[in-house]
Amino acid sequence: MKKLVTLLLAVTLAFACVGCGGGDTDKKSEGVMTYEEYVAAAMDSEVVIEAYVQAKQSWWDNTATVYLQDKDGAYFVYNMACSEEDYAKLENGTKIKVTGYKAEWSGEVEIIDATFEIMDGKYVAEAKDVTGMLGSDDLINYQNQFVSFKDMKVVAAGQDANGNDVAYLYKWDGSGQEGDDLYFNVEVNGATYTFTVESYLCDSSTDVYAAVKGLQIGDTVDMEGFLYWYEGANPHITSVTVK
Repeated sequence: MKKLVTLLLAVTLAFACVGCGGGDTDKKSEGVMTYEEYVAAAMDSEVVIEAYVQAKQSWWDNTATVYLQDKDGAYFVYNMACSEEDYAKLENGTKIKVTGYKAEWSGEVEIIDATFEIMDGKYVAEAKDVTGMLGSDDLINYQNQFVSFKDMKVVAAGQDANGNDVAYLYKWDGSGQEGDDLYFNVEVNGATYTFTVESYLCDSSTDVYAAVKGLQIGDTVDMEGFLYWYEGANPHITSVTVK
């Protein structure tokens, strides 16, 4: 019996140590800001953060735009210096250290003029349900995080050339074409919100792009995506499930 108890205790301690190792991996390096310090930093000031890649939006001309998140908050890094070879290494969950400048564009807080280095560690965030925060001042506290919206009703996004209501538009005003951003409207608790499939993040070959094109007015949907901001909440949706 004593041997059995000793064995069980050893196994328990082993699992505890694994958990501790994960915590150490998430610890910020010397000189790196906590998320709270990042939020408090002045606009245009230099910031140094460590977080984990949650999505790669685009690569162009040796620059990358990515969504990052840690266990405390999220970051949007715009046009970060990055070779095509290094861009391929930025798999979902990869930890990176970013040095750049805090900026704001139409309400979206981002890091610009940045460089990065890959670190040890991995973390993939679960989507946080923020449906109940839509329309509230609290929502902005989750800017750029991976979030979900539940039981939303699809309503008309606009009208086609024949004056018929349609469930989505190419570009915000319907002036676009296949391959452009998709805009669609959803309703909950009597309020209507506009969501986007950002074509750089999820192009016309993706499941979510096809799913939005298949929506019907009146459908009830669950969605996931990143809480981008443009003159207010402008979620960039990465998955849509019709219920």
